[in-house]
Amino acid sequence: MPRDDLAATLRSLDGQSYGRYRSLSGDWPLGSGATLTVVRVQADPFAPPSRIRVRLPDAAPTELTTTPDRRRALSGFLLRRLRRALRGTPVHVDAGGPEVLERSAGRVEADGTVTVELGVPMPGPKRRILGREAATLLGETLPAAVAQLRWEGFPDDDRRAAREFVTTVEDAVALRAALAERRLVAFVADGAVLPRRSGVDDHPLEGATPFASPESLRVTIPTPNAGDVTGLGVPEGVTLIVGGGYHGKSTVLRAIEAGVYDHQPGDGRERVVARDDAVKVRAEDGRSVVRTDVSAFVTHLPSGQRGETLPTDDFSTTNASGSTSQAASMVEAVEAGAGVLLVDEDTSATNIMIRDGRMQQLIATEPLVPFVERIRPLHAERGVSSVLVMGGSGDYLEVADTVIMMDSYACREVTGRAHEIAAQGRTRAVEHSGFPPVTRRVVDPSSLDPTGRQGKRRVTARGVDTLTFGEDDVDLSAVEQIVDRSQVTGIGRALALLGEGVLDGTIPLGEGLDLLDAELGRAGVDALLGGGRDATDLAVPRRHEVAAALNRLRTVKVRELLRGAP
Repeated sequence: MPRDDLAATLRSLDGQSYGRYRSLSGDWPLGSGATLTVVRVQADPFAPPSRIRVRLPDAAPTELTTTPDRRRALSGFLLRRLRRALRGTPVHVDAGGPEVLERSAGRVEADGTVTVELGVPMPGPKRRILGREAATLLGETLPAAVAQLRWEGFPDDDRRAAREFVTTVEDAVALRAALAERRLVAFVADGAVLPRRSGVDDHPLEGATPFASPESLRVTIPTPNAGDVTGLGVPEGVTLIVGGGYHGKSTVLRAIEAGVYDHQPGDGRERVVARDDAVKVRAEDGRSVVRTDVSAFVTHLPSGQRGETLPTDDFSTTNASGSTSQAASMVEAVEAGAGVLLVDEDTSATNIMIRDGRMQQLIATEPLVPFVERIRPLHAERGVSSVLVMGGSGDYLEVADTVIMMDSYACREVTGRAHEIAAQGRTRAVEHSGFPPVTRRVVDPSSLDPTGRQGKRRVTARGVDTLTFGEDDVDLSAVEQIVDRSQVTGIGRALALLGEGVLDGTIPLGEGLDLLDAELGRAGVDALLGGGRDATDLAVPRRHEVAAALNRLRTVKVRELLRGAP
């Protein structure tokens, strides 16, 4: 059988042993210059789906491929279009959710070439090839669907939708890039729809109150496509978001934490952006901590023996408490380069956030240093801003630069009133000042080994909450800015890359993350795919989620702690 008719070849395999599917590996023409490549064939019907790559030259208009951001956006649009075309089939298209991420599943090149990668379970429930069914799927259904990725066949409405998708992402990139020069950490556009339908449905809530910024904090930022965009500018420093329960405080913070990513049109948060270095931190009972200097927030720990204490400048545990886990997460975030900490009291350990005047009088020897005492020097001395949702402690009013009130989802600034209340009388004494230098850790690269006991590489995402890395299952459920399973795979690949040459056992972790960023900036998704385009759906992660996973990897080892200024 000539190797130019995939459907005929599949029909000829009907009834044969399932392993014969492997004979399909390689390239097959689809017509009009398109090529279908069988990258990997699953070993049996119960294994992960086979990997199929389709390449279509000259499929995209060059007007939408002029920059990397435009190409990423157009790729996102095409993957979503392909997912719709293949709905109801067993083919998996890794198009993701409302966030527009760089993915291995889709690529648009500057010359208009479009490449997509798909998961296709090859039919054969009893380990016998169902050739006719496979021929229909790969020889008819799939080619018809991928043909819809060619611009020449787009109806006018779809062309308008594609242009809107690309320009929406481009505008979000411009808004985010404008934050630093305006001394802002986040921006929420007027008219944005922030509430989601539910905790398991990320679509915008129908009938929700559109966001409206208070005049005192309203800024206007130009964009290349939508023109001037007006909304709330969250300034650098210490910002509190206050208000009663269920009035929208956490909804605003969740929109800001999601603003590190671009969003598709219709999401409601297309023009809500945050600086790239904004990191959400929280308490996380039970997580592991490896050789982390938490002395900024925990001065000492009782040893259990009378009069003896344990130092906290080189702290490790396999079962952190809420307070020590949050302390570790904050200093780890700063070590990894965070310039903004996002904190919600609902997911924080109370005793690492506040210690009121009455408790100060009752408890004379408290090892915990509450965040309220470190938050101002953290900004003044380290340049790290904070945005906090706070409804239970007035102690933060006196350290806040900006106070935003949410009242029935309406936003107004109440900084003046908050400072008046704080000036009426201090209820607590300041026990600590300044923010100590951040200790830099030198990670042993050999401890970032993804090899399992059987000598095989194990880097597997299990939803958005768990990464299997070697023999360790890394719990990522509290890393709230992970939004996509493919990000988890990308994080695992990035950890392996750190261990395979980026970290050399002499440089601190922060410098290693700088090198990782440089490599991802140069090679993009290919840096995580290894020497060739292998059979994996992944999305390029931020350095902050990579660092968070490393910090939760129970097998990680730290060779050395570097103290003092770099």
